[in-house]
Amino acid sequence: MEEIQIPPYFICPISLEIMKDPVTISTGITYDRENIEKWIFSAKNNTCPVTKQSLITGIELTPNVTLRRLIQSWCTINASHGIERFPTPKPPISKPQIIKLLKEAKSPKMQMKSLKTLRSIAFENDANKRCMESAGAMEFLASIINNNSNEVFEEEEGFMSIKDETLSILYQLKLSENGLRSLIMSGNGGFIESLTRVMQHGSYESRAYAIMLMKDMFEVSTPTPLLSLKKEFFIQVVQVLRDEISQKAMKASLQVLVNACPFGRNRVKAAEAGAVRVLVDLLLDSSEKRVCELMLILLDQLCQSAEGRAELLNHPGGLAIVSKKILRVSKVGSERAIKILHSISKFSSTPSVVQEMLSLGVVTKLCLVLQVDCGSKAKERAREVLKFHAKAWRNSPCISNNLLSSYPL
Repeated sequence: MEEIQIPPYFICPISLEIMKDPVTISTGITYDRENIEKWIFSAKNNTCPVTKQSLITGIELTPNVTLRRLIQSWCTINASHGIERFPTPKPPISKPQIIKLLKEAKSPKMQMKSLKTLRSIAFENDANKRCMESAGAMEFLASIINNNSNEVFEEEEGFMSIKDETLSILYQLKLSENGLRSLIMSGNGGFIESLTRVMQHGSYESRAYAIMLMKDMFEVSTPTPLLSLKKEFFIQVVQVLRDEISQKAMKASLQVLVNACPFGRNRVKAAEAGAVRVLVDLLLDSSEKRVCELMLILLDQLCQSAEGRAELLNHPGGLAIVSKKILRVSKVGSERAIKILHSISKFSSTPSVVQEMLSLGVVTKLCLVLQVDCGSKAKERAREVLKFHAKAWRNSPCISNNLLSSYPL
């Protein structure tokens, strides 16, 4: 077959393929809509891929109708060479259309139908998500979640509540950082309380969406709203963690607590909510690397409080599982596990605890840490723990006479 020369201005600079829906951005460069939307919205880039100019001043995508028609005509002319003509793309959703749908969704009779339409629009592409956010969809959806009522509708696949649908849309919108910050600050923390109620009384699906949305909010939050979290919030997050609704919900719960627990008062609240016991129980059966890392990071944070350390020591498997995870998860996991043992040794080392660490093989594991490459800080902490209790452990028949003497403390 004769080779077809494609005009270079038909080619998208990102995919290097013929553009199906060319759009021009503020820098004057034209891209295929799908590719530039992924670059801007999914990959969260704020520069033009070609010119590297900033797009902060505006991310408007203007359809290049003239170029699209040229491409379609060229495809038609070259149909005999196997070139297929691209169909005219469906026009993107407009802000007035979204505003109309939101207005209809305020009617109780139309609400579920309108929400389903909004969900299908959000799933189409990232540009629709941004359009919905700018049209006020976030505020409207949040107002439904803030409403204490929870109407349920029967559908072909089962029962679906208004809040199930609303939370699903709000999470799937993948709000901008500004949107997420606005959400967490709305009503002086009232939205967090609403999500807490959902985690307490909602379906498994609603609870999962609530904790995943909260994870996104906490990742961009300032410290202020996190400092005023109530104990009930920690009780419900820990319960979601305990129930193991899904792997995504578990990771989100851990990340929420990790973001909340750099602050001392929150550590105490989380420990009192039973977080340490749940984490130890889950660690006993967990092998997935990232999940174990998050659990050890969180346990490290909680063990920086007296309440957290007491909870760990009260669990029959607490010290054992922390020691077991050293050198078995990752470098990060080992560092956090050693840090936990360091906190216990420094602040909670009663004679019984010191003997328990010996009988569980913690001393042997710490000596092994000194022999392998696991980071200078981890080795330093391991050496300090051995030094804290060298006298008690050196004379013990449970370890070799040469084990501790092999390493200068």
